This record gives sequence, structure tokens and C-alpha cells, in this order.
Amino acid sequence: MRKHKLGDTVVQAKDLKKHFNLSGGIIAALTGQPARVAKALDGIDISIRSGEVVGLVGESGCGKSTLGMTLVRMHEPSAGDIQFKGESITEIKGNELKSFRSKAQIIFQDPYSSLNPRLTIGEIVEEPLKIHRKGDPVSRREKVREALTHVRLPVEDYEHRYPADLSGGQRQRVAIARALVLDPEFIVADEPVSMLDVSVQAGVLQILDELSQDLGLAVLYISHDIATVGYICDKIAVMYLGRVVEMGAVQDVMRRPKHPYTQALMQAIPNTDPLVNRERVVLEGDVPSPIDTPRGCRFASRCMHVDPLCEAQEPDLYLAADDCAVRCHLFDLLAHRRPNSEGEQLAV
Repeated sequence: MRKHKLGDTVVQAKDLKKHFNLSGGIIAALTGQPARVAKALDGIDISIRSGEVVGLVGESGCGKSTLGMTLVRMHEPSAGDIQFKGESITEIKGNELKSFRSKAQIIFQDPYSSLNPRLTIGEIVEEPLKIHRKGDPVSRREKVREALTHVRLPVEDYEHRYPADLSGGQRQRVAIARALVLDPEFIVADEPVSMLDVSVQAGVLQILDELSQDLGLAVLYISHDIATVGYICDKIAVMYLGRVVEMGAVQDVMRRPKHPYTQALMQAIPNTDPLVNRERVVLEGDVPSPIDTPRGCRFASRCMHVDPLCEAQEPDLYLAADDCAVRCHLFDLLAHRRPNSEGEQLAV
């Protein structure tokens, strides 16, 4: 469990939505059919503080990567608001947007395709400084040295090497160094260890953990593996079909998951204790389409505790006594619902 002091809120999303318009083809165009819309994000509230690592988990296609790219404005939000250090950056453009992007960086999943094979490691890490016109050649080289040192790659040994000379773990460290060289305050780590060998995953996760604490970075750590999220995160948000279905402190969510979907994710973690006989939860059916989302709870078609109310009405995000939030009617019906300071339920 991480124990450190957290700072002020760096990034906050309020009712954030990202909908993609899909082409219906020539027949739809000729017949005047309305464009179909995929609701990748459909109302997300999330905040990340300085020195805090927030883990974002869920199945493929639930909107995790879309949220990360929308928060750094690689995707334009369809609705809602994104705030950076208390100022809205939802509609900023030009130099303002460029300035924000120097403070908000992203580490991509694939360390093999995210690095230019024709540039040396030193040139790759220095490139953001050139793009943002920061410093002279001498000061830029010092920043490169500092960034590589943070990720434990001595500049004398790696500066003149090429990505092809490095292992997957070393390449991902270079990608982290490239994100650090601009002194960002917010980093999105989009499944940064999913393509690495298990033997090197822990080293990369430890670097992210140390950077968040030593440099005071706000980090959104995206993963489909809830076990690795528990290793470095302070808080966990569980996504399902464009919505957050559970959110809370990492120890509370992992030890006492409340939403049936989170419980299924936890049951999927391999059991390393042969003396413990743990019941396996198997989710039936497929994830509904983001183009045609269900009327009620989006998890109702796969939930083992489904109630008629679940199929008729989508639940709000209710706040529990341990400050965990869960989007589930059954949780509300079991009288665990707690009003907020204004006497109203917490909703997203």
C-alpha cells in the first residue's frame, strides 16, 4: 500500500463524453438514415491529484484509452469539461493548447512502434524539447541526461544507441524518459507494461511509482490487469461500456469490491495459494454495443444478480460509507446508500 502525501487536484473531468459518429455507408446516405453514434465515453467524472496514481481498469473496448487520450486533448470531447489545475482546457486552441500539452504527456502501450527507429535514443528524448522550442543544445542535453537518469538508463551507455539495440523494457523506459523531459505535471500511462515480459514489468511499474512520488506527478494508469493496478495505485476506477461503475481507494475496492463486475474482475486474478479454494465467477454473454446501449443498467445482461429495476432504469453512482462509489441498484436497495453533504446522492 502506498503511503505518501498527496497535493492539489491537477486534472479533473466533469460529465465528460466522447461520441464517435460512424459512417452508415452509401445505402444509409441515400435513404437519409441518421448517422450512428458510438458512445465511447458517456459521462465520466474523475479527478487526479499531485503525487497520485489512479488506476483505470476494464475490458477491451470499455473506453479506457479513449478517456486517457481525451484528457490530454488527443481526442476532442463531445461534451463535459476538462480542467487542468482549476482552469478549463476543454476548448483551448493554438499556443494555449500547445502549452498544455507540454504539461500533459502520454506513454503508449507499444514500445516498439512508439519510438522512431531512425533516431538515436538521445535524439528521441530531445525531440519534445525541440518541438516546444525549449532551451539551447547544451541545456537540452542536460535535460536528456536528467530524464534518462530518472528511468535508470545511463546517458553514456544509451544516448547514441538506436531502438533496435534495446529490449522491450528498455524501450519503454525511453518512452517514459521522453514524456518526462518536458517536466510534465500529468501523465497518462496507457497499458505501459502489457507488451513486456513479466520479468521486466515490475521494474517499469516501480519507476512509475517512484516518479509519481518524487516528482509529484499526477498519473492515470490504464490497464486491463487489475492485479498490476493494485501494485502502484492509490485509487481505482472500474469502467464498463463508457461508464465508471465503481471507484475508491485501492485497498477498499480490491479487498471489498461492491459492483458485480468488479467482483468478477477480482475473481479472475490467479489464485497463488493452493490452500485457498476460491469460487470462480464466469460472466455470461457479450458486452453490449456502445452504438445501442441498453435502457437500464449496462451490465444487466451479464449480471448474476439482475433485478427488474436494473433492466428498466440505469443506476446512479452511489457513495458508500467507506467513500467508495458504486453504480448498482442492488447496492442502493440494500440500504447502503449514503447522502452527500447536500443531502443528495452522488451521481455521475
